[in-house]
Amino acid sequence: MKLVSWNVNGLRACLNKGFVDFFNAADADIVCIQETKMQPGQAEVNFAGYEQFWNSAEKKGYSGTAVFSRTQPLAVSYGMGLPEHDQEGRIITLEYDEFQLVNVYTPNSQRGLSRLDYRLQWEDDFRTYVGQLDRRKPVIVCGDLNVAHQEIDIKNPAANKNNAGFTPQERGKMTELLAAGLTDSFRHLYPDRRDVYSWWSYMGNARERNVGWRIDYFLVSRQVQNRIREAEIRMEVPGSDHCPVALDIF
Repeated sequence: MKLVSWNVNGLRACLNKGFVDFFNAADADIVCIQETKMQPGQAEVNFAGYEQFWNSAEKKGYSGTAVFSRTQPLAVSYGMGLPEHDQEGRIITLEYDEFQLVNVYTPNSQRGLSRLDYRLQWEDDFRTYVGQLDRRKPVIVCGDLNVAHQEIDIKNPAANKNNAGFTPQERGKMTELLAAGLTDSFRHLYPDRRDVYSWWSYMGNARERNVGWRIDYFLVSRQVQNRIREAEIRMEVPGSDHCPVALDIF
């Protein structure tokens, strides 16, 4: 089974930047999107053979997630079931026969770390949520987790150690999430691979110079980590400040 995840930084804009061509070429069983920045119906988004599921933020033009699936899931839920977290369209959970898929767009701590306290509470609640799922059936978590976990996952670790997405607190929460029973699929296969990133700033020609961060992930329950065939970061794909990431699992 092939799964793809991509923070498109506005799906309506990305539709004009090659999204459809990429979607068709990827030929994935499930495609998860973050930062849709739209409500269903604001753009024509139909792919033959795919069911689609949307969780849009209450605030127009902000956040939002979507999933396109060839297989009809057994069940679908939106959010964590916590009102303080469920207004921004950040989570869609789909249950299939053999696993549960969580598409997530983790809140950014923002410039000046103005939202760091909220982010840390989110992390604790999200870890609890995923843990509850994992006790019932293996979990695959994908999306923009807004953290570069290790120094190998960011081009300039020393210069960014107190910036949003690379604070000790956020990195520590990622460590706790993995310790709770999840495996980072890319690092499982490629523990030492460097200079592979999934997000680049629009400033300073960062993408051209490959000054990036790896903040988009596929995490899988420990009990199914040996079923990972491949984990890809599609750095060559344009259309957003993020690139798609992919998981092939049997």
